[in-house]
Amino acid sequence: MDRDEAPATVPAVGSAATVVLLRDGIGGVEVLLGLRPDRGSFAGAWVFPGGAVDAEDAAGEAIDSSAAARRAAVRETAEEVGLSIDPEALVEFAVWSPPEGVPKRLRTRFYATRAPEADPVPSEAELVATEWLRPTDALDRHAAGGMTLFPPTWVTLHGLRDATSSDAVLRQLREQGVLPFVGRFSGDRSRLYWQEDEEFAAERDAVVADEAASDAVGPRHRLVMDRLPWTYVRSF
Repeated sequence: MDRDEAPATVPAVGSAATVVLLRDGIGGVEVLLGLRPDRGSFAGAWVFPGGAVDAEDAAGEAIDSSAAARRAAVRETAEEVGLSIDPEALVEFAVWSPPEGVPKRLRTRFYATRAPEADPVPSEAELVATEWLRPTDALDRHAAGGMTLFPPTWVTLHGLRDATSSDAVLRQLREQGVLPFVGRFSGDRSRLYWQEDEEFAAERDAVVADEAASDAVGPRHRLVMDRLPWTYVRSF
């Protein structure tokens, strides 16, 4: 997908950028997560640095362009965790289009980059705490009910769970290109379908006994959230 091409979806109200900061820890690749306060957007959740693209970020370009989001990514990282990152080093790897029912409808570009050597300094207005975590450790804490994650964060961590080094992650993300995530919730919001899933455009949700079974019932790309741990299914 072209980096400035918007995938077909219900209209989003604005644009945002998210940054996955990577470092090589003693036990493997680690990412920086911040705990949001119990108010505002993503209240009480652990998130990657990021936020909405504003007019200054756009600098005369389209507010939903990759260039504007890249500038917002740099600004938000500095504001939220006090770290300076190089906009040219950001690897764009996903675009998340919000499903209906999400209060803040921002089409969000995800970037990854190696973290600078400096220690993060969380903004008191934005974050309660920050922590470097291996993706598997964050997923385990979520599975045990001890960490709140929203689907884009969870799916990103899931994709990084087997990472061997920051360089390997960035190389893989460059090779895969920018993946679009156009989503729709099931009626009870226990599942999130993406555009490749046979249920994405269905008039009603099918009942599937085994989410991880073969693709005999059609292609599936979904996140099953009816119980912990969540289950990510991608059958194509």
